[in-house]
Amino acid sequence: MSSINYDLKKIKAFVFDVDGVLSCDVIPLHPNGDPMRTVNIKDGYALQLAVKKGYQVAIITGGYTEAVEIRFSRLGITYIYMRSAIKINDFRDFMEKTGLSSDEVMYAGDDIPDFEVMQQVGLPVAPADAAPEIKSIAKYISLKNGGCGVARDIIEQTLKAQGHWMSEEAFGW
Repeated sequence: MSSINYDLKKIKAFVFDVDGVLSCDVIPLHPNGDPMRTVNIKDGYALQLAVKKGYQVAIITGGYTEAVEIRFSRLGITYIYMRSAIKINDFRDFMEKTGLSSDEVMYAGDDIPDFEVMQQVGLPVAPADAAPEIKSIAKYISLKNGGCGVARDIIEQTLKAQGHWMSEEAFGW
């Protein structure tokens, strides 16, 4: 049984911010100034399973490091928008390329740059430690903090609702 108050059978796409959602909102800096992020391995498992099951998965982040691009492309994610100054523009590009309707899309964000996109999707999601403005428009607030399993939480509940969670593809990477 899902704790998300939305018809999860509608969801065909998962879109995520990175910093504060797929990685913690406190990040160490490399001596060269690049941010170094941690990622949750269970999020990674859920993301690659969603891709295998045919869901559209996208990343929209204002940041840029090569490691982020490599990590998420290795999980099979093809829609990776980095250095996204105005996220709604990249979100519109994603929607145009996929032909999805807004009620088929879940977006997880944690801070003000995510606000516009979250207003456009059927299922806006916030981590437990998101900014108050983001929590106020989220239809679901995960019990997980950013970087601590938010993607797994959402994807697992959705795939269970659609009967795809414990399928044959679930037993491998």
